[in-house]
Amino acid sequence: MMTPRNDSVVIKNDSLQLVISSKGAMITRATLPNYKSTHNTSNRAFGKYVEVFSPGENEYGFMLNTSTQRYNTQDFYFEPVEKTDSSVLMALNFPNGAQFGIRYTLRPDNYVVHMEVVQKNMNRVLDSSNPMYFDWKQKMRRHEVDGMFEERNSTLYYKFVGDNDADYLSESSEQKENFTDAMKWVAAKNQYFSSVFIAQKQFSGMTLTSVPFDKKSPEFNDYLKMLTVHSEIEYQADNANPASFFLYLGPNRYKVLSNIDEMIKQYPGGDNPEFEDLHLTRLIPLGWTLFRWINTWVVIPVFDWLGSFIGSYGIIILILTILIKLVLTPLTIKSYRSQAVMKILAPDVKAINEKYPDQADAMKRQQKTMELYRSAGASMFGGCLPMLLQMPVLIAVFAFFPSCIELRGQSFLWAHDLSAPDAIVSWTTQIPLISSYFGNHISLFCLLMTATNILYTYVSMQSQSQNQSMPGMKWMIYLMPVFFLVFFNHYASGLSYYYFVSLLITIATTYAVRASVKEEDVRAKMAEYSKKPKKKSGWMARMEEMQRQQQAAMREQQKRGGGKKRR
Repeated sequence: MMTPRNDSVVIKNDSLQLVISSKGAMITRATLPNYKSTHNTSNRAFGKYVEVFSPGENEYGFMLNTSTQRYNTQDFYFEPVEKTDSSVLMALNFPNGAQFGIRYTLRPDNYVVHMEVVQKNMNRVLDSSNPMYFDWKQKMRRHEVDGMFEERNSTLYYKFVGDNDADYLSESSEQKENFTDAMKWVAAKNQYFSSVFIAQKQFSGMTLTSVPFDKKSPEFNDYLKMLTVHSEIEYQADNANPASFFLYLGPNRYKVLSNIDEMIKQYPGGDNPEFEDLHLTRLIPLGWTLFRWINTWVVIPVFDWLGSFIGSYGIIILILTILIKLVLTPLTIKSYRSQAVMKILAPDVKAINEKYPDQADAMKRQQKTMELYRSAGASMFGGCLPMLLQMPVLIAVFAFFPSCIELRGQSFLWAHDLSAPDAIVSWTTQIPLISSYFGNHISLFCLLMTATNILYTYVSMQSQSQNQSMPGMKWMIYLMPVFFLVFFNHYASGLSYYYFVSLLITIATTYAVRASVKEEDVRAKMAEYSKKPKKKSGWMARMEEMQRQQQAAMREQQKRGGGKKRR
C-alpha cells in the first residue's frame, strides 16, 4: 500500500520548475528560473533562483473519510507513474483494487500547473456521502532585502464564487476567519510572489488563519507568517475525476496575472467562462478604486510600453514622470499663473484689508478681494488646483512602485535595486525610535527628494502672500519634507527617484511661468477689465444678499444691546 522510499519527481518548463515528493504527492519546491534572490539569508543565497517555497515550507493534502476511519494523503507514500518531463501521475493503491492518485501537468511557458485528482474503485473503500477535506499550510519565507514591506504585503487572499473582488486577512496581526460561502480561490500572497489554489468547481467554505512569526523567534529572520487553510470539497467515490485545481505559482506581475485565463485555457476544462473573471490582479495592491483605475489604465500600460523597448528602468521612470507632467501641464500652468498674479496683487489685497478691518465688514472685504482677483484673471483658489489635480496620480504612483516586480533587482546609478532602499549608509545597532521608524540606513534618493521638496516649498511660498498673523505656519510647512524623509526612507528607491524628478520638473515649471507673468501686463488687463460693463454673476448676487442680511442682523443686535443699556 505504501512505498517505503521518499523519492521526488521533477517536472518543469521555461518559467517554472516543480519538485513533487512521493510522500503525500505534494509539490515541495517551486522554483522560478526567471527571478533571482536579491540578498543572502540562512535559507537562500544571493543570485540563486527564487524559490516560492522549498521542502518543509509548503504542505497540503486531502482527508478522505469513512464511517470508522480517516485517510490523510499527507501520511502516505505515492508511486510516480506515467512520468514525462512536464507531467506525472502520483498513485496510491488501496485494498480491493482501489487507487487514489494526483496528476500534475505543466504546459510550456506557463506559471499554472493543473492538479487533478484521479481515482478508480474508491467506492469500495469510501462512502460517497462523506465529504473530502483539503488542508494547506505554508510557512511563508522572506525574499526581499527590506522585510518591512514583505510583512505589510503578505497574508491569505481569497475570492468568493460570483464576487467581483478579492478579500484578505490582516497583514499585520494574527487573524482566523470561518467562511461558509463557496470560494473560487485562495492564495498565499507575498509582496512579489504568490501561491494560488484555484478550484475548477469550488471550495465549500473555508477556515483561514494567518499568524505572524514573533520578532523574538529565531525563525523571524527567515519567515514572515504561518498560513493555514481548511476547506471542504464536494466528493464522489465513484467519480473517476472528483476534483481538479489550477495552481498558480509565480510573480505578482500585472501583465501575467491579467492573462491567467489564457494560461488556464491550455488545460482540459480551462475554457470555462468562469475563469475569465478570477480577478487575480487583486493580489497586487494598486490602491483604492480611483487610484487603482489610474494605475490599471494609465500607469501600467505606459510603463509596460516603455519597458518593451527601453532596457533601463531608471530611464523608464524618468520618461514616465515627464509624460505624467506633460499631461497635467495645461492646468498646472494656469494654476501657477494664478499664483504669480496673486503675488503681484498682494499689496492691493493688503489695502482692502486695511480699508475693511472690522468683522462686520468681512463679507464686503471678501467681495472686494474676489472682484480684484477676477479683474486680474486670477482665482483665489488657483494655488490649490495643481495639488488637487496631481494628488490622485501621486497616490496611485505611491501604490504602484512598491508593488512593481519589474523594478526588483534592477539597478540605476548608485541604486542596486530600485525595489529596495538605496542605502548609502547602514548600521546594525538598534537605536530606540530611530531604528523602528527611520530604519538602520539612509537612502540617497530619499535625501535628494527631501532636499528638493524643501526647495519646492520655498519656491511655492514665494508665490504666495505671507500671512504675518500666523508666522509659525511657515516652519510647520518646512517640517513636512522632514516628515517625508522619515516616512520614505524605507520605501523603494524607484519611488523616491520618481518624486525627486517630479519635484525638479515642478520647480522648473514654476520659475518658467513666474518669469512669463509681468506686472505691467496684469495691470493692463485690470484696466481693460474696469472699462467693460459689469454683469453680476449668480454667485456675486448671493454674496451681496448674504452681506445685506449680515449687516441687518448686526444692526438689530446693536439696537437690542443699546436698549438694555437704557434700562
